[in-house]
Amino acid sequence: MNENINKSALFNGSCFALITTAFTFAIRAGILPQLGQEFGLSGEQLGFINSMWFLGFPISMIIGGLVYHSFGPANIMRVAFVAHTLGILLTIYADGYTTLLISTLFIGFGNGCTEAACNPMIADMYSGVKMNKMLNRFHMWFPGGILLGALISKFMTDFGGVMGNWQTQMWVLMIPTVIYAVLFFGKRFPTPKVVGVTSLFENFKAMGRPVFIFLFFAMALTAISEFGPNQWVSIVLSSSGADAMLILALTTGVMALARFFAGPVVQRLGQTGVLLTGAILATIGIYMFSVVTGPIAYFAAIVFALGVGYFWPVMIGATAQRAPLTGALGMSIIGGVGMFSTAIFQPIIGGWIDGSTAINQAAGLTGDDLQLAAGQDTLAKMVIFPIILVVLFTIFYFWQKNANPRTETIVAAH
Repeated sequence: MNENINKSALFNGSCFALITTAFTFAIRAGILPQLGQEFGLSGEQLGFINSMWFLGFPISMIIGGLVYHSFGPANIMRVAFVAHTLGILLTIYADGYTTLLISTLFIGFGNGCTEAACNPMIADMYSGVKMNKMLNRFHMWFPGGILLGALISKFMTDFGGVMGNWQTQMWVLMIPTVIYAVLFFGKRFPTPKVVGVTSLFENFKAMGRPVFIFLFFAMALTAISEFGPNQWVSIVLSSSGADAMLILALTTGVMALARFFAGPVVQRLGQTGVLLTGAILATIGIYMFSVVTGPIAYFAAIVFALGVGYFWPVMIGATAQRAPLTGALGMSIIGGVGMFSTAIFQPIIGGWIDGSTAINQAAGLTGDDLQLAAGQDTLAKMVIFPIILVVLFTIFYFWQKNANPRTETIVAAH
């Protein structure tokens, strides 16, 4: 039955939906300074706005995963379109802090619906090697879309005038949103394949085992190590002598390439080796961000990207291989805790920026010197996340050294 559906349209629609998600991340990062100035928002308030993106995402992702078979991917994507459209329009016509909170929550909710619908839908359309290949191609569009969105935001901001204002940049988000809606409209979605499904009771029982509990807490730290510096790049690096949005574009570009070649890398180093190496590189990259200025910051971006680029997909893959009885629900929860963690830490990071700004201002710093000092102080605090991961993944490496994963499937994700 699934052979008669328009796989090309559904897959391309999925890619444009993920590009929408990536644009909401990149362009929002680019306009963050403008929003702060326009509405007189503090770093902590900007942090709470950021956190809504990461809060809405896991809520809808987990709910969507639970109701995928009963509600259906077509309906989930309809909800995604409504949520994305409401979020974008409410942001464009925002009149203050509260409206920005609500609009960003809608955007995050739409993003989570995309994940909940498109991952299993692609798995239903393809099988075997083809399925893994198409899932990897789909998930490349998150860092790839961030790269494209970051460049669009930079060029529009540099152009100035109406083109550079934050409202115009938010309108750009409607382009991939409308495209995925058109591609999905009137299409028949694949019939779900239920192969090797375990009961929810078995899923939850398996979640109580040590490996899953370890991955649960490690995921919280890998997510904030990746998303923390990326989301605040415009604020933190705007006075470092390097172009903040080019840093973001370079980071996501390297991440996209890293994920494209993830299969051979994981095969050679193993999941635990990749995670430990990534934690070490992420620590070096974030530390370099906290001390360097000028062109060296671009090299720091490459090191950082190589470190965090594998975190998300390999953590999801480790859940599938080392805690297989948790099933799809386990992978959804691991992804969800990553987003929840990032939501919790966003206002904390904003508070760090505010606190450091006050201290350095009292010490007599002003202008770019003040912003640079506050940004580097904040990045120095962020180093603690990957440092903890170095310790955890060293333990995990030796703990799992002689373990035999029950499946060899590498699961691709953000």
